[in-house]
Amino acid sequence: MLHYKKIAVFAVLAVLTGIGIFGMRPADDKPPKRNLKVLPKNISPDDLDKVMDGFKAALGVKCNFCHAPSADSSNHHLDFASDAKPEKNIARHMFTMTAKINKKYFSFNKDSTGTTIPTISCVTCHRGSPHPQEAK
Repeated sequence: MLHYKKIAVFAVLAVLTGIGIFGMRPADDKPPKRNLKVLPKNISPDDLDKVMDGFKAALGVKCNFCHAPSADSSNHHLDFASDAKPEKNIARHMFTMTAKINKKYFSFNKDSTGTTIPTISCVTCHRGSPHPQEAK
């Protein structure tokens, strides 16, 4: 009889442990949505973070300057895939513009692997300000 009680206690503890483990898993295991229209679709998360960090530094802003808050009011995160803020499309336009300028006027500027080194970038005009002064 004591043997069956030990097995029952062990089984109950195993079930409770399993419930605890599954209860600790995040509810959303899906990767975050991506809405890449100008950057390469296959860009790695690390490279994407580097590009975004470059934008933040060049404009002296935080992520919420271009990215809208999540529609879920209980969630205080940003919705990176959303196009709700016009600043995001302005950034896409500026990124495309600088790429065209670099290709047209600075395509000779290449590294040892033959990859064009961008000469013109966000910081060229913004210099740490989200709205650079117009030339007078």
